[in-house]
Amino acid sequence: MLGAQALQCRGLLLPGARPGLAASRRGSSSRDKDRSVSVSGSVPMPAGGKGSRTNCSQATPQKVPNRLINEKSPYLQQHAYNPVDWYPWGQEAFDKARKENKPIFLSVGYSTCHWCHMMEEESFQNEEIGRLLNEDFVSVKVDREERPDVDKVYMTFVQATSNGGGWPMNVWLTPNLQPFVGGTYFPPEDGLTRVGFHTVLQRIREQWKQNKNTLLENSQRVTTALLARSEISMGDRQLPPSAATMNSRCFQQLDEGYDEEYGGFAEAPKFPTPVILSFLFSYWLSHRLTQDGSRAQQMALHTLKMMANGGIRDHVGQGFHRYSTDRQWHVPHFEKMLYDQAQLAVAYSQAFQISGDEFYSDVAKGILQYVTRNLSHRSGGFYSAEDADSPPERGIRPKEGAFYVWTVKEVQQLLPEPVPGATEPLTSGQLLMKHYGLTEAGNISSNQDPKGELHGQNVLTVRYSLELTAARFGLDVDAVRTLLNTGLEKLFQARKHRPKPHLDSKMLAAWNGLMVSGYAVTGAVLGLERLINYAINCAKFLKRHMFDVASGRLMRTCYAGSGGTVEHSNPPCWGFLEDYAFVVRGLLDLYEATQESAWLEWALRLQDTQDRLFWDSQGGGYFCSEAELGAGLPLRLKDDQDGAEPSANSVSAHNLLRLHGFTGHKDWMDKCVCLLIAFSERMRRVPVALPEMVRALSAHQQTLKQIVICGDPQAKDTKALLQCVHSIYIPNKVLILADGDPSSFLSRQLPFLSTLRRLEDRATAYIYGSQVCSLPVTEPCELRKLLHQ
Repeated sequence: MLGAQALQCRGLLLPGARPGLAASRRGSSSRDKDRSVSVSGSVPMPAGGKGSRTNCSQATPQKVPNRLINEKSPYLQQHAYNPVDWYPWGQEAFDKARKENKPIFLSVGYSTCHWCHMMEEESFQNEEIGRLLNEDFVSVKVDREERPDVDKVYMTFVQATSNGGGWPMNVWLTPNLQPFVGGTYFPPEDGLTRVGFHTVLQRIREQWKQNKNTLLENSQRVTTALLARSEISMGDRQLPPSAATMNSRCFQQLDEGYDEEYGGFAEAPKFPTPVILSFLFSYWLSHRLTQDGSRAQQMALHTLKMMANGGIRDHVGQGFHRYSTDRQWHVPHFEKMLYDQAQLAVAYSQAFQISGDEFYSDVAKGILQYVTRNLSHRSGGFYSAEDADSPPERGIRPKEGAFYVWTVKEVQQLLPEPVPGATEPLTSGQLLMKHYGLTEAGNISSNQDPKGELHGQNVLTVRYSLELTAARFGLDVDAVRTLLNTGLEKLFQARKHRPKPHLDSKMLAAWNGLMVSGYAVTGAVLGLERLINYAINCAKFLKRHMFDVASGRLMRTCYAGSGGTVEHSNPPCWGFLEDYAFVVRGLLDLYEATQESAWLEWALRLQDTQDRLFWDSQGGGYFCSEAELGAGLPLRLKDDQDGAEPSANSVSAHNLLRLHGFTGHKDWMDKCVCLLIAFSERMRRVPVALPEMVRALSAHQQTLKQIVICGDPQAKDTKALLQCVHSIYIPNKVLILADGDPSSFLSRQLPFLSTLRRLEDRATAYIYGSQVCSLPVTEPCELRKLLHQ
């Protein structure tokens, strides 16, 4: 009923218009897709479909920029030379719509989105479409990464009325910002079974003139229904659900959808979804003596190994692409997102803690090597993403994946050296091509390349173990490893000469917070001080460039300026819930990695600000945006899905538990309980949609361990005990250093710390859990035994 009200609009859509594809609950939610799924008659195409385009919105002497030329967002600037009279999201556009009584055309995307590029080239550069938009609509362009609140509100509408979603997202609004029709990618003109963007604009124009009152009434009904559907509140519930029940149901749902052969939890497209892997590791730890526990560990480790061997990982330059278009993790959608790198670095570090297999630690180090090299700003912050598309050669139209794929001829020319000791004539190039599955015809199937742009091209994907490749040619395993690494380095050097993908140089507080965690956790687990230093520098960057001391508020965005400077929009874009939640998590991880209490103190201050700006004192949980910032939007939402990024409410639940463990402040424990109660109905209904929150529920009901190390921070015995803790997978803990100073920050928060003593003047560990304290120990081996109990 809701979809019919919103979409039919008295004959707006052509017969046969096809609805969007349903969004999977297992990671491929609307916020994970930039595909051509559409409500209003776009053409369904393969995820990550390959389409050529001209360079986006290049300025020529004949073109006059629109007002987006003054915006900082790389995505908005890509549209600055369109013939469309674009407005950024703001009061100027809303006032114009009300004054001229025109509907608002809202178009949302982001700068590394392939289908956003396609629509910009095909429709927004089109003079006739530009004329239609300028005469009959007020056109507003939004970068979803700058304004996740706007994106989420209208994506909720698109999903509710179409069973699908994605980017670009295009929604028509009343002057009061209520949606009445929406979709995703539209081709410019009609096809046999599709409605083109030109036709859609004409029909909406006519309906606005002839049936405006009906549109307004339908819009109001849809908004009212969405308000009811999206409400998340404690209601009359007194307690959160049983952690044991939610854990079991979440595991069973994941087990049912697991791909036994290739790992992962869907047919295609397949997303990394680190939140699921994190849940499985936690489930294994609490069920490790059971068959289900072993199964959970196997599912997570196998998935991580298959991903790392697949084409979704960039074997030449490291880092992971956004998702795989097939179940084998072979052909990716080639963009690289900062949030994926941050979370996957942690996931692979945890896999190393659990398995002891250096394969996983090497992958984690490779991810961070890529981020350091390609996504870092000199100030310590990190850029958002690299595009999927780039020109194969200078002056040629960009194609998806062009920077990353190889022909057999290219590899043979780069690696012609004979391999000594092989049982048959063999060059370094032939060895690499055998191991990584390169063929003369190319290893990308035609159904993944509908336009034939990647014919003869190959994506590197590990086809054999080192042992099998070595045995095939009668070589030593170490020799094969060296030859392959040397070959990859030569490909990397050759790739430097190709035109590079577009870099989104926007820096987001939330994703930088995730990156603090990525470097801090990996550095602590592997004992690599240089990685921890990157986390420190990123935290300093956040405090220097993205924190307003006077108000205690975070800013959402800043941008790379000329000469290595950092620039801000004016007025600044203030932070959303995810900015606070992810930065607080990063600071807590950084404190545990460094034992520098200044990071913990800042985390407490940010949590206080988060509580003041976002907490729902009546219903429990946190709203995604400040009430003032989202004024005028028809909905104020609470994020209720752990997808490509964890829900900020899920992360906040963990943060509140940890902050209570560090400080003993009861208010934070009470807030955590209220939050879990508010989301309990969602967890009961679809626990697999909130695996990170189910983890928090378990941590709450099992209670966190407080691990206290008494000692001199610089002493070897103190560092040995700390490293022992870091080497073991213990997700539900707080790690505290008590240096014996009763006036220290932590001693003031937890007075019992001042009563703890070192045994025989040696660094000493105490473990508190479930109101019981362990006997003190001084040897890492003794501590390891206690932590494994």
